[in-house]
Amino acid sequence: MHMAAYTDFSPPFAIVEGSYSKENTSAVKDELLEESNEIKTTSDKPLRDPSVVQYSVNSTALVGDADLDFEITEKGFQHPSEGQSNFEPIFRSGSCAEKGPKQYMEDEHICIDDLIIHVNEIAGSTSPAAFYGVFDGHGGTDAALFVRNNILKFIMEDPCFPMCLEKALKNAFLKADYAFADDSSIDIYSGTTALTALMFGRNMIVANAGDCRAVLGKRGKAIELSKDHKPNSASERHRIEKLGGVIYDGYLNGQLSIARALGDWHMKGPKGSAYPLSAEPELQETLLTEDDEFLIMGCDGLWDVMSSQCAVTMARKELMLHNDPERCSRELVREALKRNTCDNLTVIVICFSPDPPPRIEIPPTRICRSISVEGLNLLKSVLESNS
Repeated sequence: MHMAAYTDFSPPFAIVEGSYSKENTSAVKDELLEESNEIKTTSDKPLRDPSVVQYSVNSTALVGDADLDFEITEKGFQHPSEGQSNFEPIFRSGSCAEKGPKQYMEDEHICIDDLIIHVNEIAGSTSPAAFYGVFDGHGGTDAALFVRNNILKFIMEDPCFPMCLEKALKNAFLKADYAFADDSSIDIYSGTTALTALMFGRNMIVANAGDCRAVLGKRGKAIELSKDHKPNSASERHRIEKLGGVIYDGYLNGQLSIARALGDWHMKGPKGSAYPLSAEPELQETLLTEDDEFLIMGCDGLWDVMSSQCAVTMARKELMLHNDPERCSRELVREALKRNTCDNLTVIVICFSPDPPPRIEIPPTRICRSISVEGLNLLKSVLESNS
């Protein structure tokens, strides 16, 4: 296949398919096994933030589907106000991609744990940096591969980078979309969703166009950092109909089950104009804290059969056992296949610490009961009548 001039980008980045540390995993596993039949009421290590409401998770017990799927998900999480934390994340990731029951694999993804040592514009910074992306293609692999190979270059080449990352990300998505249209060697009927996570120190910006999803694991709680762009969602339907588009049985113009995508130029108008199928991403910025343990990025093949909370609960259990993000991503893919997903599967798990997630304990509580004067008198009369 002939690649466009834009796809000539061969960055010196280490494209990580799986990266993890196995230090102390055996000790952690032994400790977990010792506590498999009881819940401790005290912890050897202090909790990362004692003010956080805590609940108990026994990570060595097998978790059934019903346990995994309970929902405590929050959407649109805004970063906490405690910005004075000394926490500095250490990024390590693992990924897994399978074509699943489909005939062809149309997904692409990228994992760069050590972005800081490769980017001249931020080379002087002492904070860690990383970049990750999941691209769910349709109508062939051209669009997903093109965006995967070029999106980071477009981000770094933008005049707003690195001073205004939000603008740089939005501009890069649109530039990738236009560049794809200009390349005569690529099938313009091909398209792709795009989900990226750009991290500089504690700052993380998730950009999404399509129905891939990023979910933050925060002390065992699932926080969705992206919104699925489905044509039937209220905000997308309003935008689509305002621009003259129609939705048939959940499909944009009767053709696509997503409301935002890069490529698919047979469904778009002149460049620069607004059209129902948008390539503009929605952004979510988060300030990472000690409570933020990992991020799961996955295509809709995962989320079609698994809730966000289910994925976080399962990933946390796995990481507590072996602290291996690559193995964790494989287990999520395997579970989605067991649940009979109908699509390609791509999952990335990004950890923010070299250590496994800690146990979450419920402190012992004393329950005080009170009784009214009337109730006390009634109780006395009952006791006296029985004596």
